Amino acid sequence: MDDGKELWAIWQSWLKSYGPLFRRGGWVRFVQWVTAVVQCGEEHTITQSLTAMGLEAWWRVIEHFAEYGSFDRTAVERQTVRLVEQEHPSHWAKYRPVALDDTKEHRTSAEVWGTCTFHESAARSPNRAETVRAHNWVVMGDLVPGKPWTYLPHTSRLYFRKSQLPVGEKFQTKTKLAVEMLRQADAESQAPVLAAFDGAYANQTVVRPCIHPKPDQRRIEVVTRPRLDARLYHPLADQAKRSRGGRPRKWGRRMAAPKNHEKWDATWQTGRAFIYGRMRTFRYKRVLCQWAVSGPDHLVHAYVFDVEGYKDPWYTISTALEMSAAQVVTVVAARYRQEDGFRDHKQRLGMEECRAWTKEPILRTFQIQMVAMTLLRLTQFRLDEVWGEETWWHRPEWNRRKNHPSILDLRRLFWDHRERFSKFLVDLEEFAKPPQTCFPTKEPSAAAA
Repeated sequence: MDDGKELWAIWQSWLKSYGPLFRRGGWVRFVQWVTAVVQCGEEHTITQSLTAMGLEAWWRVIEHFAEYGSFDRTAVERQTVRLVEQEHPSHWAKYRPVALDDTKEHRTSAEVWGTCTFHESAARSPNRAETVRAHNWVVMGDLVPGKPWTYLPHTSRLYFRKSQLPVGEKFQTKTKLAVEMLRQADAESQAPVLAAFDGAYANQTVVRPCIHPKPDQRRIEVVTRPRLDARLYHPLADQAKRSRGGRPRKWGRRMAAPKNHEKWDATWQTGRAFIYGRMRTFRYKRVLCQWAVSGPDHLVHAYVFDVEGYKDPWYTISTALEMSAAQVVTVVAARYRQEDGFRDHKQRLGMEECRAWTKEPILRTFQIQMVAMTLLRLTQFRLDEVWGEETWWHRPEWNRRKNHPSILDLRRLFWDHRERFSKFLVDLEEFAKPPQTCFPTKEPSAAAA
């Protein structure tokens, strides 16, 4: 890999799969844009990214592509999901685990398309004003099992407040957007989806559409954090459903809420799982119950985990009844890899450095950055497989305990071959040109002969 040809071959193999989604020239612009985002070391604007690659002559063309080019964002999302399924299927206990959450991309001007004002508490954000202007993204990605787990983003939706809805846009709640994204991922996945998300999405508008699918849909299982005062009920016995008069009962007797788990009729059990970078011992209580959010027709497992190294208990609800406690707590911990992904997206790939002001460049830039992050991780998996993890990257001298490569390590590998990548991207310009049509020449006439 000294000359970068093999690295370019791996990188190009991922990008080739997006070829059918674009015209010839559009695919070349897509490849140049994604590659420039990875290779850029400073600000991640289109101009700065192309300057880093020595492609300043093409900045106007790619700016035009970002604004007006043919770009099916939903098709790109679906292709990314299929690519992950093909190259590195992320199966865990027969499921495909995905993480779902929202994040803010802060802006400084009210004139930027789609910005909404949000109120930040001083305790959470002491260095920002109480009222900030931002884009609010709902983001979903695969969770790939491993030590550690890996987050691969692929789907996003921009959320607007109803009172600040841009002209021509249709209002949708965050929860409706979340269900739409989960259903889209499930349609492209061979294995059933296991959705892991925070308590903000642990409500009826998300959980019930997942576990109550339509006839042509699969059930999506859920692992989430309930409210401390969540309403739990004992399973309703069959004989109790028969009523002497009036409507039949749907709910069993009320159980203690998760915060009062000491009243649960369950004993503490112990286990071990890979949690936050190492094997940890944990103990847990588990009860089979009805949950007000999921409805009376489906039973769930309610957990309380006491994890080694953590003071506060972890409260969890799982609709996948066949999963063990160790599997559930592992997925709960793996969900926070998405928070690490948000950090990498902001610090390494320029989430908050987008200088676009209009709709399409804003939506496309965010998606290009997500594609770049996922392809970087897929490249990491391929390099580990072909070269071995200890060959293509090295632990830094200041952190000899580091045991896995980061997004920055992957980008440094690409930076080492920036000149070679620039040459390859320039050579792609020949492919962007439409094929020349050969017209038959006229046969000479008899008179001319």
